[in-house]
Amino acid sequence: QVQLVESGGGLVQPGGSLRLSCAASRSIRSTMGWYRQAPGKQRELVAQVTSGGTTNYADSVKGRFTISRDNAKNTVYLQMNSLKPEDTAVYYCRYDVPPSYVYWGQGTQVTVSS
Repeated sequence: QVQLVESGGGLVQPGGSLRLSCAASRSIRSTMGWYRQAPGKQRELVAQVTSGGTTNYADSVKGRFTISRDNAKNTVYLQMNSLKPEDTAVYYCRYDVPPSYVYWGQGTQVTVSS
């Protein structure tokens, strides 16, 4: 079992920045990702990073968001810059354990509004 605890969400004005953190309860050795779910919409991939550091981003966040991981701290981060109202959602951390097991965090709310 792995527990994932997200933090760093909050209310920010358009154009602002937030940094989300996801701390795992034990060593993380495979792909970690951030997903988000806005009201009335399906959960969608925001960004992911493999154990080797390869990253993948949704087109809507490319150039604004950066995912990173610190394996020594069992933590993955999401630096979000130039935030837009359409980035408002609950953000979830996800840990994939091959071949098919997935762990989710409880989510952290991000609200972008003036």
